[in-house]
Amino acid sequence: MKNLLTMLVKRMDQGMERGIRRAAKIHGRRSFLARLGAVVVGGTLLPMLPFDRTFGADVGVAGELDAKNCEYWAYCSLNGGRCDACGGTTSQCPPGSQPSVVAWVGTCVNPTDRKAYLVAYNDCCGKVECEAPEDAVCSRHEGERPGYRLGSNNDANWCMANTNLSVSCSTAVIIGLAEGR
Repeated sequence: MKNLLTMLVKRMDQGMERGIRRAAKIHGRRSFLARLGAVVVGGTLLPMLPFDRTFGADVGVAGELDAKNCEYWAYCSLNGGRCDACGGTTSQCPPGSQPSVVAWVGTCVNPTDRKAYLVAYNDCCGKVECEAPEDAVCSRHEGERPGYRLGSNNDANWCMANTNLSVSCSTAVIIGLAEGR
């Protein structure tokens, strides 16, 4: 019985050795490492692939997202009350306030044409803060950078360069297509 078991193990060992040697002749170590590297790099790049984030969003009659909603594509970096809910428009401050001298800029993708646009966000200064409804206060932070990249940070008081430092609401002005995207 012991000889039978030893002989069986020996034949299995020889068969495995032949199979491994045959595979080594066909596939070298470098091709194995190259394939393994491709799998590892491909696996890390997979989460970076673009995907449609507009699924389930409110779409207006013209096929664009509703500008009266914080999920509107041009509000991708808006932080604060929307001026259209405070007596102004999406691009103009309400009466009695003035746009901040400095602004933060975001790059937002329009889901209709899938192009990237530069959007300038201005705080409106000089009027008592608007009592905007809760659904008109947006807090979007797509592409926001830390405080040391001030032009891309939406948490700063952008009325700091104006004479009146009080913020009433924020506008979003589409500047144009983003270059190089």
